[in-house]
Amino acid sequence: QVQLVESGGGLVQAGGSLRLSCAASGGTFSSRNMGWFRQAPGKEREFVGAIKWRGGTTYYADSVRGRFTISRDNAKNTVYLQMNSLKPEDTAVYYCAAGTPWAVGTATRSNEYDYWGQGAQVTVSS
Repeated sequence: QVQLVESGGGLVQAGGSLRLSCAASGGTFSSRNMGWFRQAPGKEREFVGAIKWRGGTTYYADSVRGRFTISRDNAKNTVYLQMNSLKPEDTAVYYCAAGTPWAVGTATRSNEYDYWGQGAQVTVSS
């Protein structure tokens, strides 16, 4: 059983930055793809980005590419989401997710993830 705890959310003005952290415990970390998803009010949960266990390859949604950066520290069992140039449309609850060990899928679909954090609110004011 893997537990994921997000931190670092909050309120920021448009153009500002935030960094989310997701600390994992209770299972292997380095062998799992780690993903970030978000859900805005009245909308479905959507993929934001992912970092794969193999080689640390990263993938991003078109809406955040060039502004958001995902990284991981396997020694700390933590994945990060650095968000720059934030826009009001980035306002959402952000979730981190942990995939099945040694998975080789795209890591962009929510059904590829087994464990989810409780979510962190990010609010961007205009």
